[in-house]
Amino acid sequence: MDANTQLNERRLADAWAELQNHAVNGNPLHADAYRLAFADPEFLFRRETRGIRFQLEMLKPDLGQAEQGIENTVVVYGSARFVAPDEASAQLAEAEASGDEVRLQRAQQAVRNARYYDLARQFAKVVAEYSEHQRPADRIYICTGGGPGIMEAANRGAHEAGALNVGLNIALPHEQSGNRFISPSLSFKFHYFALRKMHFMMRAKALVAFPGGFGTLDELFEVLTLVQTKKAKPVPIVLFGTDYWRRLINFEVLVEEGTISAQDLKLFHYTDDPQEAWELIKSFYQL
Repeated sequence: MDANTQLNERRLADAWAELQNHAVNGNPLHADAYRLAFADPEFLFRRETRGIRFQLEMLKPDLGQAEQGIENTVVVYGSARFVAPDEASAQLAEAEASGDEVRLQRAQQAVRNARYYDLARQFAKVVAEYSEHQRPADRIYICTGGGPGIMEAANRGAHEAGALNVGLNIALPHEQSGNRFISPSLSFKFHYFALRKMHFMMRAKALVAFPGGFGTLDELFEVLTLVQTKKAKPVPIVLFGTDYWRRLINFEVLVEEGTISAQDLKLFHYTDDPQEAWELIKSFYQL
């Protein structure tokens, strides 16, 4: 493909995205019966074509990953709000200089939580360095939700090891964009949470959940439920940050109340060490 062809295709893609934004922002295009159906945003955004959009969101990331040999992933979840240690230190210095007590407390919290960013980065690097020495079919790639915080940290660790890594972004009202450490050819954007969830699990060989909020809990319980009900194959589920998870959720209460079985507590493991998290995964698959 020559440069002119690539440029024209890029312009076409950008023009399509601009039309999409135009329609999404409440500015409908003029009806045009003669416009090709697949090049008609107004048609594709109709309620009746939702099923087609589902199919496209399933197909595009699947083909994109398959073409690049991405068949096995370790999915890393966690808060989008945790920042890197250097950024947290800078925030603390600014807060101390401001004399604002509320700002200072938030900055101190950012410094405490920044260690999780660093640990996620270390974990992803360990996985990537292991995979570098494996046959292409046996390599395991880091996959995240593609945003900032823990997601950025995991993509960053893999990137620093020179490995391909995946980001499954989601279009949100405050417009999350892919972090700069995702491999550009593996940075996908979703509209539907349901389709994004399916893509997380389609290639997942393990889940590592760092401290996070509603989104992290949503994804964690989705996987726990799929594995518990045998709708998905068993995979290692690692809760990183023992104190956080034990304070947040008392799983033993579920056993005491008879809402889960004691055996269900074996579906996941706690850890505070990147290497141990990786060893749990290696042991499960006898790598």
